[in-house]
Amino acid sequence: MARRRQIYEGKAKILYEGPEPGTLIQYFKDDATAFNAQKKGTINGKGVLNNRISEHIFTLLGHIGIPTHFIRRLNMREQLIRQVEIVPIEVVVRNVVAGSLSKRLGIEEGQQLPRTIVEYYYKDDALGDPMVTDEHILAFGWAQQEELHDMADMAIRVNDFMCGLFAGIGIRLVDFKLEFGRIYDNEFSRIILADEISPDGCRLWDMASGEKLDKDRFRRDLGGEVEAYQEVARRLGLLPEGGETAVLDLETHRKKRGK
Repeated sequence: MARRRQIYEGKAKILYEGPEPGTLIQYFKDDATAFNAQKKGTINGKGVLNNRISEHIFTLLGHIGIPTHFIRRLNMREQLIRQVEIVPIEVVVRNVVAGSLSKRLGIEEGQQLPRTIVEYYYKDDALGDPMVTDEHILAFGWAQQEELHDMADMAIRVNDFMCGLFAGIGIRLVDFKLEFGRIYDNEFSRIILADEISPDGCRLWDMASGEKLDKDRFRRDLGGEVEAYQEVARRLGLLPEGGETAVLDLETHRKKRGK
């Protein structure tokens, strides 16, 4: 597909003008960042794997009635998506104590939470994506009450589904981040799931060993990032046994041919 006008470039993806009004092309990069882009690097082939994993999960969520921006995968690194107005709030769903929750409250990582916790963060890298309450969100007009309810309800539904999905392949869903957007029908708008769901925005631990299969391997200099992402894709049935490198080799071959 011919490359169209670039609309936006973020830390992990680039958005291009889509082939039809109301659509965009979402390109997955290999760039890796952590701590609000204070740490930067590259995870070879990450974009290919995240594109495939996110497509798979968004498709399954669509089957259970979660509205999303995903339309279809175009190639190894690109998806066709609906253009949305992003709500400037990251919704974080936590099942297990880990990451910033552990640091804030001084609780050891790995403790199962007595109930699922939903947190909100204001999307602003310059401010460090500060944690906010629903009162802040409503007071500053970042979302309306009904929209906030829709986001929280969808987040819990996504969590319920993904906990079962990952448990079925021996992975513990510790926590994850979601983003939402508005789509408009004349003067009316509704909230749909946007961005991506992949090991970049989820904490995924092997149930038997506790091994981290997500971006924490990059954040904490553990190494083995590519292998961890590949393992998630393999368990989801998206890569054949022993065929992990074939997907990336195919992309390398495609690039050499200029396609």
